Amino acid sequence: MITELDNLIPQRYPFEFIDKFVRIEAGVRASAVKLISINEWFFSQNDKNNLIVPRPFVIEMMAQTGVGAILSLHEGEELNVFFGGIRKAIYFEDIVPGDILNITVEMKKVKGKMGLGNGIILKNNVVVCKADLIFVIER
Repeated sequence: MITELDNLIPQRYPFEFIDKFVRIEAGVRASAVKLISINEWFFSQNDKNNLIVPRPFVIEMMAQTGVGAILSLHEGEELNVFFGGIRKAIYFEDIVPGDILNITVEMKKVKGKMGLGNGIILKNNVVVCKADLIFVIER
């Protein structure tokens, strides 16, 4: 199932950090894509010779992808899903303009008001970030 981004997650520009969902298995996993442009708003104050995506935004890309997996399980319901935290995150490489990111979050557990997921971001089939994420579901 592929769902339109704006129909599923509540984030909008400038806080929408993924471009589109490419695959969603409701409640199980979601995959998204993000093309990092030199025109991203968060680069506007940086030295033009050192443009690196801030690491909290990298985590937010995974969080928004995971929210898509959870919300797709409850389409039509009035739910809010919040990013609740990071259990562990490992960054292997910086992300810069021109990078095309493939983001996947696999939900390990969704029960009651909590969800746990594993996120991974690939650039050219190389892992650039992995994280264990916590989600909070408000009904």
